[in-house]
Amino acid sequence: MPAEGTGSDPRRTTTPARWRVLGHPEGMLIYQVRCIVEDHGWTPVVAEDRHKIILGRSGAYRKWLNGRDGLADATSVTLTRPGDEMRVAHPYGCGDSYTCLEIDPAVLAARGDAARWLERDGWDGSSDASFDLAHRMLVAEFRRGLDGFEATERLHRFLARLFEYSGLSAGGPDADVERVVSRRPATLAAHRRLADQAREVLAHSDFTLGLAEVAREVGASPHHLSRVFQRMTGSSLTAYRNRLRVRAVLDTLAEPEDRPLGALASEYGFADQAHLTRVLRAQVGHPPARLRRLLTAPEARRS
Repeated sequence: MPAEGTGSDPRRTTTPARWRVLGHPEGMLIYQVRCIVEDHGWTPVVAEDRHKIILGRSGAYRKWLNGRDGLADATSVTLTRPGDEMRVAHPYGCGDSYTCLEIDPAVLAARGDAARWLERDGWDGSSDASFDLAHRMLVAEFRRGLDGFEATERLHRFLARLFEYSGLSAGGPDADVERVVSRRPATLAAHRRLADQAREVLAHSDFTLGLAEVAREVGASPHHLSRVFQRMTGSSLTAYRNRLRVRAVLDTLAEPEDRPLGALASEYGFADQAHLTRVLRAQVGHPPARLRRLLTAPEARRS
């Protein structure tokens, strides 16, 4: 794969996109993708031919993975194995972007946790603010430039963090939910759909809708929606909305334009700049000015 370009992944037919390779150290490949939508319908089903980790950055799209349809957004993390079947659709248009990490089986086989990576189905979950910041800082480090040794070590550390975060060693974050409702599969499916519908509304609301309005959009009472969303995602609706807002702010802080913080606070629905700063500190542990330094390349800061 060339260093960057526009078009489909040259190894197979995918959604057209702008992509940029960040590094290719020792059996691993890390790159960024922003989709360019030409057809809003489903792509053909593709059998994955390698282990891949897909980390959401912005926007939203529909994803069908091994027979399960769901929403992927800026909080999504997906791990696929060779043989997993996936297709995607972009009913919301352009704008979704993600980071992808591909890993050769030989690299995983040499790890102490190899069996967990190689002998189970893929994992589909979401990231909290801390893990998302680790992902974005990893990207920033690659964009600044790393030698092969450091790049390989950074990626292996990130894989270890993903392994612990995702719950792969304990059966995944859905395990408890699956057990609770295992005797009522129709209820589980309905609750998943409701949670996905709420995520879809929040991802495209510009952070202006209240809870009652979101509930009306998905045809549920606020109480029922709140209870089901918490059960299915492990997060309250308010916390999830804040996670989306923080990711949108982080995306903007990584841009070279250096937009005023007061304008960002207004755009993303915060009460004021102080409120924006409090939420960022609570979510990722740093104020906006420091995050801007962490996430932008030196030449962008100088310009």
